[in-house]
Amino acid sequence: MARTHVVGAGLAGLAAAVSLARHGHAVTLYEASGQAGGRCRSYVDAKLACTIDNGNHLLLSGNQAAMRYLADIGASQELSGPPSARFPFLDLATGQRWCLRPNGGPLPWWLLSSGRRVPDTTIWSYLSALRFATAGRERTVTDCVGEDTILFKRFWEPLAVAVLNTPAQTGAARLLWPVFRDTFAKGEAACRPRVAKKGLSDTFVEPALALLRRSGVTVRFGCRLSQVERDADRVRTLNFSGESVPLDAGDRVVIALPPAAAGGLLPALDVPKTSHVIVNAHFVLDEPAALPAKSPFLGLIGGTAQWLFVRGSVASITISAGDAVAEGSADEIARATWRDVAVALDRDPRTVPTCRVIKERRATFAQIPAEVRRRPTTRTEWANLFLAGDWIDTGLPATIEGAILSGYTAASAVMR
Repeated sequence: MARTHVVGAGLAGLAAAVSLARHGHAVTLYEASGQAGGRCRSYVDAKLACTIDNGNHLLLSGNQAAMRYLADIGASQELSGPPSARFPFLDLATGQRWCLRPNGGPLPWWLLSSGRRVPDTTIWSYLSALRFATAGRERTVTDCVGEDTILFKRFWEPLAVAVLNTPAQTGAARLLWPVFRDTFAKGEAACRPRVAKKGLSDTFVEPALALLRRSGVTVRFGCRLSQVERDADRVRTLNFSGESVPLDAGDRVVIALPPAAAGGLLPALDVPKTSHVIVNAHFVLDEPAALPAKSPFLGLIGGTAQWLFVRGSVASITISAGDAVAEGSADEIARATWRDVAVALDRDPRTVPTCRVIKERRATFAQIPAEVRRRPTTRTEWANLFLAGDWIDTGLPATIEGAILSGYTAASAVMR
């Protein structure tokens, strides 16, 4: 029986393996490290004496690929979030709070209400979102919406930086349109915020591994791919550390590795070269905290931290496109971001709780026009080799949704 060898057990590789296994294909899944999930995983932190996520991730109910994946692995119930779409923000400089509240249906009448949109903005300023639909390949976010308005500072910039992990001044505008099209443009039911109820591994990883094992998939950890032997049109052998795996005539390969790793294995492949950092900091509070309206997150404007997530006694912040912040020490980052958290949660800013700072140096590729043009397609010049990853040309930004979609796309290509 022909076998598909999936290399890389991040969300892209897991999604590809899950799709293939559910359709009855023989699959072997390889992972270089000792655990699956890639950037989307949980672990027990000895310093904090609790389980934390490697990074903070927010999904929306309109993320179709992610919702399909969770349904496929039987983990839909592992997400939580408010019953309706609410996006709370706090301006740290002024103390002003507001909450974006889209309405049901595709007609955005919520923009008519000053209490449901960004303060001090007009309904007409939101029409600039339509410019993303026709943005050319070279256009940046600020090319489309400018950067000297209140709406930019309080909505477009935090949204663009969070989605693209790239400054709005250089981020590729065209990648934002599918985000609006699939969520906000469809109304409230498609843009309800969703987070992992217990943790990323309990939601996205462990249920997938359990399904794969029940389906007879071989999962091999500690297998780092070192060489891909190929001839003019096919991959012939996969060389792992200390082991060679020859491919039979009908076998297929899905490489679901980061772009630098894939490019190192396949020098002829053009891949994105530069990346941006995401900084996360996790604080253990002396007692459980809660955000207004029981929201799992809060957008922060005018500080060091950009987003605050609270789960029980752990408050976590995220800084996207955090290259400059990452140059500071962990203690410096903890002190700076705790000042923001203290304001949001009404805590003493002088007493910094126990904190773990995580710097994801290559969190995503730099989603600027020049690097977006480097994104390869799922199919390659080798007939039995396919690619998956959030850096593949899915038409979406490099997010959880994009990673999962790339895995499903690769699986479909294999099955065809």
